[in-house]
Amino acid sequence: MKKYLAEFIGTFTLVLFGCGAAVIAGDKIGFFGISFAFGFALIAMAYGIGPVSGCHINPAVSLGVFVAGRMNSKDLIGYIAAQFLGGIIGALVLYAIVSGNHDVATTGLGQNGWGAGYLGEYGLGAAVIFEFVATFLFLVTILGSTQNGVHTELAGLAIGIALVVIHLVGIQITGVSVNPARSLGPALFAGAKAMSQLWLFLIVPSLGGIVAGVLFRIKALEK
Repeated sequence: MKKYLAEFIGTFTLVLFGCGAAVIAGDKIGFFGISFAFGFALIAMAYGIGPVSGCHINPAVSLGVFVAGRMNSKDLIGYIAAQFLGGIIGALVLYAIVSGNHDVATTGLGQNGWGAGYLGEYGLGAAVIFEFVATFLFLVTILGSTQNGVHTELAGLAIGIALVVIHLVGIQITGVSVNPARSLGPALFAGAKAMSQLWLFLIVPSLGGIVAGVLFRIKALEK
C-alpha cells in the first residue's frame, strides 16, 4: 500500500502543479514556464517518492515497466488505479481553487486536445504521431536510465528534463499528455469536448509505453 499511496501523491502533485501552472499562471510564464512546472514537479516526486514506488506517476510508464519485465501484474493494477485517482483528485483540487476566479468552461483546466480552437490547431494525425513518439522516447529515457548496471542517482533529473523538452515541443500540438492519468483528471471537469477527445490520450501514450517496454524486454536497448 505504501507504493500505491506514493503513486497517488505523485500523480496528484504532477496534475495540480503542472496543470495549475497552465491555468493560473500560463499568461505570465508562457509555454516555457509551464514546461518547467511539469518537469520540476516530476523531478521533485522522483526524489520524494522514487525510493518507495519508483515514481511512475503515469499509467503509460507502468505499462512500459510491466512489459519490460520489471513489474508484476498485481502492482500494475494497483499503480494504474492509484495514478488515475491521483490525477482526478489533483484536477478536483485545482478546479476548487480556480473556479471562483476562472470560467473553467472557457479557460479550461489544462486539458489535452487537438483541432480547431485548441492552441496551435494541429490535426488528429499530428496529435497521434506526437503523443506516440513522445511517450515512446520518454519511456526509453526512463527504462534506460533506471536499468540494472547503471548509476541511477541522476535518473530523476534526466527524466524530468526529458519531460520539459517534450512539453517545449508539444504544448502547441496537444497540450502534452504522454500520461493518461494527467489527461483524465482535467478532462472530467473541462467539458464535453475534452471528454470526446480523451480516448486519444488514454490509448496512444499507452501504446508508446508498451512499444518501448518491448524493446527493453527483448534486450534491444538493455545495457
